[in-house]
Amino acid sequence: MEAVLSLLAGIVVGVLFTFIRLPLPAPVTLAGVLGVAGVYLGGRLVAMFLKGS
Repeated sequence: MEAVLSLLAGIVVGVLFTFIRLPLPAPVTLAGVLGVAGVYLGGRLVAMFLKGS
């Protein structure tokens, strides 16, 4: 449910920013999106490693 709410919030923000003609506060390329995903996954890997130690 949290992921769905996050997606909906992102859609609302995207619509609002586009409507008031502001740049989107998110990466606009696939490489940018993958970079954000990589940061998240790196953090999760470290958390898993530290939890297992």
